[in-house]
This record gives sequence, structure tokens and C-alpha cells, in this order.
Amino acid sequence: MPGRKRKEKPQVAIIGAGRLGTALAVALAAKDYSIRALVARRIERARKAATLVAKAGIAVGKPATSVGKPATRSDAEVSALAANQIGLLPQADLVLISVPDDQIAAVAARLTRHNFDPNPVALHTSGALSSEVLAPLRAQGWSVGSFHPLISVPDAKARIDGAFWSVEGDARAARLARKLVRDLGGTSFSIRTAEKPLYHAAAVMTSGNVTALFDVALEMLVASGLTRKTARQVLQPLLVSTVNNLQTKDPSEALTGTFSRGDVETVQRHLAALKQHKLADALELYCRLGKRSLKLAKKQAGITRILDRC
Repeated sequence: MPGRKRKEKPQVAIIGAGRLGTALAVALAAKDYSIRALVARRIERARKAATLVAKAGIAVGKPATSVGKPATRSDAEVSALAANQIGLLPQADLVLISVPDDQIAAVAARLTRHNFDPNPVALHTSGALSSEVLAPLRAQGWSVGSFHPLISVPDAKARIDGAFWSVEGDARAARLARKLVRDLGGTSFSIRTAEKPLYHAAAVMTSGNVTALFDVALEMLVASGLTRKTARQVLQPLLVSTVNNLQTKDPSEALTGTFSRGDVETVQRHLAALKQHKLADALELYCRLGKRSLKLAKKQAGITRILDRC
């Protein structure tokens, strides 16, 4: 029975052994998927990723894998390949493409020249691009799709279980993507192909831009006399409490503080301080986001006119 279950899972090759690609490889290996190959720009990175995959396999009782050998090996072994060696990819049922967005089309073009067994599946992990970027593969009989995790992956050892994943593409590719997500302990949802850029922009607003906003807040506290390290320490619990509120409340209910109260005099003091310290980025963000906060709080009179003069 264990052998039969393993055969039911597709053999996987991963092109792009960066943070997400390696994290995916490790997580799938821990779920008893056979990782046939890892491709990175440099062979050293691919070998490092393959070592992490081997350790994940050993942790669930698989034999140790070999790293960096030619492609004629058993299913339990992992090929570590450089980007210019894509032509040496071993046979795989599923190819995961986890390279930067502007490289996906080129990878797809190279795969069209590779002789895979019939009916392979290709999934890319871009948030902004849809499965249409893999259309050349579809024209050759591949099933193509995309699946993107709504989670921050700061390094290759990051855990990705529990994430929500957007899935779209051909029916067969989307089914396989949803199975991968389930096996990884995540939850999938569907995005219309044409709306991938808007979806991804929302993800950037929630993660990347919040990180940038946090950096602006650090700058403000440093200007007030704290060290950057101390500023990080004192702001993090505040950020965590805000996230906790948003887990159970709509933003209009989770909003607290000056704008939720409509405190005109406090806003004026904030603006004066920002101007005094010549914190131009912070001033612009305070005014723009303050207007949005006022809409949430439904308290626009008075303060809105003040913010309009920023």
C-alpha cells in the first residue's frame, strides 16, 4: 500500500531553486513526493537545495538521495542542474516553474524543445502572471496552470503549510494544483485568469507595502530618539495586535486610534511633527492613508480638509 500511494503522486521537477522553489521542494519531499530535479541559475544553489530535499526525505524514512549526478538514476535521486542544463531534465509528470516573472516565458520556450512523456503538467508560481504565459507548452499537449501562495517566504527553509493558494489554469492542471495544496496543508481558491495582476497587487499591498510602511514608522521613531533596534521591538506587538484584530473583524471595526475617533487636534499635532522633522515620505503616506482611515471610520468632515492641505 505505501508503494502504491507513492506511485499515485506525480514525479516533480522544479525549475527555480530560490526561496519558494526550494521551500516547495522540501515540503513536497516531506509529503512523500518524488523530486526528480532541481534547477537553479548556478549549480551550487541547485546542489544546496537538493541537499535540503534529501534531508526532508530522510526525515520521513526515505533513502538518502544523490546530488548532482547525470539524469539516469532511480526515482529516489535528485538531479541538481544549472539553468543552462534544462535539456538534461529527467522525465517528470509535473514541472513547477518558480523563477522570476520575466523569465517564465523563456523557460516555457525551452521546455517546448524537451521531449517529455505524453500529457505532462506545468505550473508556475507567479502571482501576477496567469497560465497564459505557458501557452506554448499547452500547444504541445501540456496541461498548464498557476498556483501562488499568499504567504511571505523570507528564506528557503520557511514553512509554507497553512497558506492560502490562488489556483487557475487548465482543468487538469488546476486539479493537480489543488491536490498539491491539500497535501501541503493549505487551502486553494480560484482566480479568474484575467484578474491575476489585480489579485497580486492586493497581495503586495498586504505584505510588501506593509513592510515598507513599517520601515517608514521605524524612521519616525528613530527621528524621535529611539535606536532602530528598539523601534522594531516596540512596534512589533502593535502590528501583531492589529493583525489579530483583522482576523476576527472587518477593517471598519478593527480600526482604532486617532482617525477612528476623529481627533482633529491630534492629527494637527502629527502633521506639525512630520513637517518639523522633514519626513516627506511619512507625511505623504500619513495624509493618503489617513483619508482612507476616515472613510472606514465614516468621519470625514474637518480632518479631511486638513489632510487635503498636506
